[in-house]
Amino acid sequence: MPDLPLCVDNTRTMSNKLRIIGGEWRSRILTFPEHEGLRPTPDRVRETLFNWLGQYMQGKTCLDLFAGSGALGFEAASRGAQQVTLIEQSAKVVAALRDNAAKLKADRLSIARADGLRWLGANADVYDVIFLDPPFQSGLLEKLLPLVAAHLTPTGCAYVESGAEIIPPPGLQLAKSGRAGQVYFGLLMRSDDV
Repeated sequence: MPDLPLCVDNTRTMSNKLRIIGGEWRSRILTFPEHEGLRPTPDRVRETLFNWLGQYMQGKTCLDLFAGSGALGFEAASRGAQQVTLIEQSAKVVAALRDNAAKLKADRLSIARADGLRWLGANADVYDVIFLDPPFQSGLLEKLLPLVAAHLTPTGCAYVESGAEIIPPPGLQLAKSGRAGQVYFGLLMRSDDV
């Protein structure tokens, strides 16, 4: 059976809204502005991701780099992550993220306006889960992936979405992967050669 295209049909029909699918804020609706390259992770891909990660994220620290709609970061916080950091460059999108966080009274979230690549390069923190979903045609993923292993805890992982097959750099291995239409997604873990 051929893959179905996953543009953003599930969110577009809700006119720039998305639904949190699990945890404390399950079924809550978040809104986000129109912005070039912003394409929230579809419900069924998020469901697969959180099945991989385990349904609950208690005690985990997460980084949502290129947060966009905040779908992944808010989902992780809803499922009990201890701390979630969302990084986004667009002032308009950051304002929407802050509005959504205020509506949910999301005190375990921190939101910063910054260039994701520069922020990661200048930051020394480590995370249990890093969400990497930069704009597909930007070429940023190839620059980000070599930096990721240094920002993961020993048992941490990075979730990646891409418009092309995911090729892990030295220090990371592809633990799980999938494809939905034109979207490739996978979970990268530290490898023994780190």
